[in-house]
Order: sequence, then structure tokens, then C-alpha cells
Amino acid sequence: MKNRKKMTFSIVSFPICARITLIWFLTSLISVSSNPGVFNVKYRYPRLQGSLSALKEHDDRRQLTILAGIDLPLGGTGRPDIPGLYYAKIGIGTPAKSYYVQVDTGSDIMWVNCIQCKQCPRRSTLGIELTLYNIDESDSGKLVSCDDDFCYQISGGPLSGCKANMSCPYLEIYGDGSSTAGYFVKDVVQYDSVAGDLKTQTANGSVIFGCGARQSGDLDSSNEEALDGILGFGKANSSMISQLASSGRVKKIFAHCLDGRNGGGIFAIGRVVQPKVNMTPLVPNQPHYNVNMTAVQVGQEFLNIPADLFQPGDRKGAIIDSGTTLAYLPEIIYEPLVKKITSQEPALKVHIVDKDYKCFQYSGRVDEGFPNVTFHFENSVFLRVYPHDYLFPYEGMWCIGWQNSAMQSRDRRNMTLLGDLVLSNKLVLYDLENQLIGWTEYNCSSSIKVKDEGTGTVHLVGSHFISSALPLDTCLFLLSVLLLMTMFLL
Repeated sequence: MKNRKKMTFSIVSFPICARITLIWFLTSLISVSSNPGVFNVKYRYPRLQGSLSALKEHDDRRQLTILAGIDLPLGGTGRPDIPGLYYAKIGIGTPAKSYYVQVDTGSDIMWVNCIQCKQCPRRSTLGIELTLYNIDESDSGKLVSCDDDFCYQISGGPLSGCKANMSCPYLEIYGDGSSTAGYFVKDVVQYDSVAGDLKTQTANGSVIFGCGARQSGDLDSSNEEALDGILGFGKANSSMISQLASSGRVKKIFAHCLDGRNGGGIFAIGRVVQPKVNMTPLVPNQPHYNVNMTAVQVGQEFLNIPADLFQPGDRKGAIIDSGTTLAYLPEIIYEPLVKKITSQEPALKVHIVDKDYKCFQYSGRVDEGFPNVTFHFENSVFLRVYPHDYLFPYEGMWCIGWQNSAMQSRDRRNMTLLGDLVLSNKLVLYDLENQLIGWTEYNCSSSIKVKDEGTGTVHLVGSHFISSALPLDTCLFLLSVLLLMTMFLL
């Protein structure tokens, strides 16, 4: 990730305010007429947009830990050739201060950088202002001691050398070797509760989270696209959604809809009543969102795959993870699947790009020239992936987004990991109350209906995108300047 390729001009790399301003300005030259609760979430842009190797490196880091109503408005491009993460703006403490945290469905604990941290980043190229949490500045902040039930549960029993009058420590090590360490605190987390159709009001709940005192690897001050921390949406009782659910504030149900066409999307905590979603059971006693896959279909033909490959277990089976960009398949699935895709056009000349990507030149419409890929799951649930989803443009070619799990790691060679490549433009519903997960194709730039469990009323929750680095007054200033320029040019 440290090696940079030459920079290219791309409007996608501009902050959203600048993009809107630039688009408005250019078009004006042509024509003079022109609830549940809520966190604002934005796409975390990568430092290497043009590098496919950087994309794989991003997914490599994700896969070892699978870093995991309330409405979390989403941002992002949804492009499979750009690695990136989503982050939310939340309030913590009394009075509340703003923090930007990565939304993560594969990890459990929430943590933010702490005032004692020496290696923590102080600035970010994402255009956000980083904040260090200081418990002394919050009237509602409390230390979590070693004899607290939470400390016992997360540690699996009493910690050696950890006494009742000491703070409960934490250590989280991620797949790329990065780590965060510190101690647990309890404070008020502020979010927006759904109060009507596309309307919210401020709400809050007490949550135990980590106060990061020492960071290493990609989490320390060397990280240019730094955030304040991570917001875990995993299955464990320590995750934020589990804590809010245990207090009765929300149901342990959430959904996301990643808009692969326009960017952004929907992220809601609560019971989704529309659209209807077909559900398949989550595999019990697994740390991640494992599902029972039963078959893989390419076009009209099913692949001949041994049944034991689909059996869930340690380092095998299928996992749904919105934090991974591509989709990784065991070699016994990957090889025949890619062969059937490329055989649709016998004249194709396949090139290997960045060691792992199979790419080719094709001038026709990909949805007409290549087959759909359909994954089948328990309860007759299926997930269909179209050619425009698994093929993406790169330097004048089309590249295949499917990846061979065996090329990533021997430990993961039998694992199927389905990321944003297959989840984009679908509403994905996680029902931890009933241990189910499901999805349906959906317009992620529209809205969904979420039920208020208290009153029984149903409200609309729409798609969102956090405005980017430039503050509103700066945006208005730029628009004013460009308006004067446009009038002068015309």
C-alpha cells in the first residue's frame, strides 16, 4: 500500500461538494437552465484508486478477521475496482463530541482513539477532523473495572493480574498485523432515531467500548486515511447492536443496501417490512455471518461440485461480508466458473494483470455476452450476480472480479467469501433475533420501510451520503464564485 502509481485525473477522487460544484459548473456552460436511529456514513476512499494489487491487499487484510430502528446513511462509489471502507459519524459523551468510525460487520467491539494515545493519527486526508476521546471531558463517561460482568464475559473469565480497582484492558489484532490496545469505558453514544417518514430525532444509549491507548500497523499515525476508530457490527454480545438490543432500545436486526450505481445507500437497524426478503439460516456457533450454500450455477448450467465442500466448518463454508470488496471462491468452484464465463466468447484473449486478475478486451455489452452467476442456499434462497457486477473496467479492459481463495491463503483455500461484488444493489437483511440472513435485488438509492417496535407504525428510511471534506460555507462560496464565472463567460 506504500507504493504509489502515477496519479490520474478522476472526478471520483474529488470531495462530493467539489464534484457537485464541478458538474454544475460544466453543465451550466452548456445550458443556462439547470427508528429505529441514524448515523451518517461515508465511503472511506483508498490511497491507490488505480491499483488492483492494492484492492487485493485490502481484502487480504479483511479476510483473516472479516472486519464485521437505526438508519446509518451510507456513502461510497460501489465500484469493484476501488478498495474502500464505510465509516459513520457518531456522537460520544456528555456533551457529545463527533467521532468518525469504520462500520464493520465482521468485528465486534467498538473502539475510538484515546487521549493518552501517542501513536494515534492526528490528521486525515479524508477531510475529517479527528478527535481523541477524553473520559474526563464527559459527564457520563465511566471506567469499566476488571470485576465488571462485561470484562468477565469478553475475557472468558477473570484476567490474571487484573484486580477490581483496575481498568479492564482490551487487545484487538487484525489480519494485516495491525492492532489496537487500551481499556474499556462506558459512555453515551448518540444517534438519530427514526421519528417519521424520512425524519429523525436525536436519541442515545449507553455502550461499552474500547479507549485506544496504543495503535500499530495501519491504525497508527502513519495511516493517511485515518479514522477515529471502528464500530463493530458483529454477532457477539460485545458489539454495539447487541448492547443496544440488550437494553431494549432496538431489535437485533439490521440491513444494508450498497448502491453500486450512484454510490451511498441504506443502512438501517430495525425490522424491515418492505421490501420483503427471502431468508436463509445462519450457521450456528460460527463467529461470522456463515450461510449454507448448496449449489453454484453459471447461466443455465450447475457446476459439478462435491457436496462436502459446502459443509460449514472451520476455514470452509460460505461467509457474507460487506466489508470485503470482491468475492473469493474455492479453486474447485473458481476454475470451472471462470472457464465457463470466458468460453462464452471464444475469441477472447485473457491477460493476467497485477498477478491475480484475469482481464480481456471486449467491445460488446457484457450483460449480453456473458452469463449470470447464481449461488443457491438453504431454504431455496438464491443470489444472482450479473456480468456488470462481476466484470469491471480497468485500463481499457474488462477484469473478472471472482478470485481464487487458494491464491490468498492455504488456510482459506476452501472458503467462499461473498463481498460487495455480489452484495451491491441488493438489500441484505441480518436478523440476529431469529438467526437468519437474506437479500433481495433493490434500488439502493430509494427507501425502505422499517417498523417502530414500540408503536407499531412503519416509517420510510431513505438512502444517504455524508457530505465530504469541504464545509457548507466553503461549498456555498465556491458555488458563488463559479456562478459569477459562468455569468462572465456567457
